[in-house]
Amino acid sequence: MHDKIKRILRHPLLTDRRVLLGLWTVLSLAGMLKLHRSHNNFLIFKGVFWHTVNGTSLYAAYPAEYDDVNHYGPLFSLIIAPFAVLPEWAGMLLWLLFLSGWLFAAVYWSGLRKSQQVYIYWFCGFTLLTALFMQQFNIAIAAIILSSFFLIEKEHEGWAAFFIVLGTLVKIYGIVGLAFFLFSRHKVRLAAWLAVWTVVLFLAPMAISSPGYIVGQYHEWFSCLVGKNTENIHSFAQNISLLGLVRRTTGSMDYSDLWLILPGMVLFALPYLRRRQYRYLAFRETLLASVLLFVILFSTGSEASGYIIALTGACIWYTAAPWKRGKWAAALMAFVFILSGMGNCDLFPKHIRHDYIQAYALRALPVSILWFWLCCELGFKDYAPNEKMTDHEQEDNRL
Repeated sequence: MHDKIKRILRHPLLTDRRVLLGLWTVLSLAGMLKLHRSHNNFLIFKGVFWHTVNGTSLYAAYPAEYDDVNHYGPLFSLIIAPFAVLPEWAGMLLWLLFLSGWLFAAVYWSGLRKSQQVYIYWFCGFTLLTALFMQQFNIAIAAIILSSFFLIEKEHEGWAAFFIVLGTLVKIYGIVGLAFFLFSRHKVRLAAWLAVWTVVLFLAPMAISSPGYIVGQYHEWFSCLVGKNTENIHSFAQNISLLGLVRRTTGSMDYSDLWLILPGMVLFALPYLRRRQYRYLAFRETLLASVLLFVILFSTGSEASGYIIALTGACIWYTAAPWKRGKWAAALMAFVFILSGMGNCDLFPKHIRHDYIQAYALRALPVSILWFWLCCELGFKDYAPNEKMTDHEQEDNRL
């Protein structure tokens, strides 16, 4: 039975990236089911462009236009511009296709082996649909972090710097791309390009507004993020992270998250001391996986749509190892898929979703376990390529 399943999974149709692109396109079209029903996020995004053009606050409430408020930087006005000027249905359709296409392309051009890419496309499909239903930019954030890493790998420091700065000035998360700085063979060049792109992209929104307005909006954005962090701590829909998991399961609300964040940062940083492992691509890819997981697990802003970032990291962890993954790793990935990937779907009865999975931020549990496992491997495992493994054995490791 096990061999039969492997033969099915290796079928050329299931590993053809054109077929997978078609599947992701269908998922994007399915996201249109939320048009006029639950597309508030897209309305907020459109508002970023029009409020920038009109010179009104990007972070004020506009209840006549949409619920909630914007939390993205002024640079986002240029990203959303081509979609904001179109009729609502067309703009939203192209926005969803743009998001899924961006991540698909980032994975395709990443340098990951084809088997790794196929694994990501299949494993993350359901989580992608969740993010598409919410029209969320988190899909692009996953692509931006991936691109930052692999452009440094390919010694394209200029473009790597562009994506790091782009992600930072849009949603802060992109700043984690700096975690790959030590892997660059041209650190001075990378630092110079970071400075250049910071200036260029900071000034870019002034093309559709004015310098005074944009500077003022960056000040507002900073204040908005500080306030949002405080709000997220007690939010039911946000803080679906390790921070939220600990806070909600213990019922303690009066301690600082720094008690978790600082040890987490130390644990994240310790593998950088293993400089001899830098030479191995598997080690660097696993650190990429750690970044993708860390940004969700240690952020109070983590939400359901953000799990496309974490699950991409989980896939890279599972497939990057130069040793054969065992049954416990496979079981953990199944746990990640079911609870972290599908924790908000009808697979679970409504009262289970609401009273347990959401109430205790349980979607963070499988990826938290995975991240701690990953940290142990980064700290002690040797990532030298295992040349004794055959191609089929390496592929079996990922099935």
